[in-house]
Amino acid sequence: MTAKFSDTIVEAFTDGACLGNPGPGGWAALLRYKGVEKWLSGSEAETTNNRMEMMAAIATLEALKRPSSVHLTTDSQYVKQGIELWVPRWRANGWRTADKKPVKNQDLWERLVAACAPHRVEWKWTRGHSGHVENEQVDQRARAAAEAAREMKV
Repeated sequence: MTAKFSDTIVEAFTDGACLGNPGPGGWAALLRYKGVEKWLSGSEAETTNNRMEMMAAIATLEALKRPSSVHLTTDSQYVKQGIELWVPRWRANGWRTADKKPVKNQDLWERLVAACAPHRVEWKWTRGHSGHVENEQVDQRARAAAEAAREMKV
């Protein structure tokens, strides 16, 4: 049985932030479907920027209730290149890099692969802090989540 995809595209915009790397981190996502917007965000007390970028994408895809066509915009080349180019090689090599070292963040890469599976995802990249309206909005919310994580640590 093949998944039936809606003709309507879910637009998603994601970002992660970290206060120190590692340090307190936050992520945020904006989902838009048929003119309706939904915000998601979260944080961790001790993490890295790359992990927060990945969590934003994972949470976005996991939030979708049925197979969807998704245009996911990120300012993270790590996430975009990772899912499109590196993951297939890593999986074929037993989650080892070209120099035979374990892949960093394997737990989240596997979770992202699983989150992508029911959907048709088109990955889009935008330069961060370049005036892209939705990217600026998710950046602000990701930073606020990271600040909240820092406050909880004190």
